[in-house]
Amino acid sequence: MRQIVCLATSPWYPIPTRKQQVMSRIPDAEILYFDPSATIIAPLRDKHAKPLMTKYKEPPVHPQENITVYSLPPVLPFFYKKRAINRINQKKIAKFIREKMKEHGFEDPVLWVYSPVTVDLVDLVPHSALVYDCVDRHSAYGGLMDPALVDAMELELAGKTDMTFATAEALAERLQPKTRFIPNGANFERFAEAAKPQPVPEDLKDIPHPLFGFVGALQSCIEYDFVEQAAKARSDWHFVWIGKEKPGVDLSALRALPNNHFLGMKPNEQLPQYLAHFDACLNLFAKSDLSKDVSPLKFYEYLATGRPIVSTRQPDQILQYAPLIHIADDAAGF
Repeated sequence: MRQIVCLATSPWYPIPTRKQQVMSRIPDAEILYFDPSATIIAPLRDKHAKPLMTKYKEPPVHPQENITVYSLPPVLPFFYKKRAINRINQKKIAKFIREKMKEHGFEDPVLWVYSPVTVDLVDLVPHSALVYDCVDRHSAYGGLMDPALVDAMELELAGKTDMTFATAEALAERLQPKTRFIPNGANFERFAEAAKPQPVPEDLKDIPHPLFGFVGALQSCIEYDFVEQAAKARSDWHFVWIGKEKPGVDLSALRALPNNHFLGMKPNEQLPQYLAHFDACLNLFAKSDLSKDVSPLKFYEYLATGRPIVSTRQPDQILQYAPLIHIADDAAGF
């Protein structure tokens, strides 16, 4: 059986992203999946991050018979600003990974990575082939980083790979020549269930129609202003938000409006029950360098439901579906 070591940028639980979807669809391989490291100062920003400081000491989990999931140990901050710090971090991570590989009898696996920072790790972990799956323009995230450094590390990483995949055409063009453009998709069988009659979830029963819903991470790249203006103009319209609120995102203005309803995260398998009752699904990316090259899982999941979709003009990838959706260029159009 083939062996794969996957260094992900999303933890296996609770939200299935491209990383989990890809790995779960490789049944003929034994896979070691490593959740990303938190920094040692993460609990200062988010108290919920405290368990991540010791999670790497816990036993692994097995979401599938052929997949073992480990957490990586915490690392030093500012690794996106100083290459020397990143080298220290990646040396520590590589040592941890080599130990787990030895426990599982891995010798020369395929090394499958998702972050530019792994450029300083790949030569420290034995492997038979190197794959980089680029799912975002990492240098556009903002925060404590040097975008030029992040871009340089990514190009260096792409130069080391045997194959690079990218979720957006602009990302693929930048990382040539060993790159293939493979956008995201959806678990069609699951989300097509929303096109069939579904029971009304308990926390939707008291919310009247018309009901417009968003599913996904509540992060800074979302266009909240369009919804705020619409909600103020039409008190009879109701907006449902399903997803986790990211640290640093201020949603107080929306929470103050009685026709906005925040339902928190829901298990992925339950989402079709909610989507079935949306009068329209909302794809709400604010204009930015990051949003431009996103390949939004939620958008393809919306398409699979057959529900109407109202979207902003980003990311670029959705424009090919313009005949099938409603695109708003400003708050009034929305």
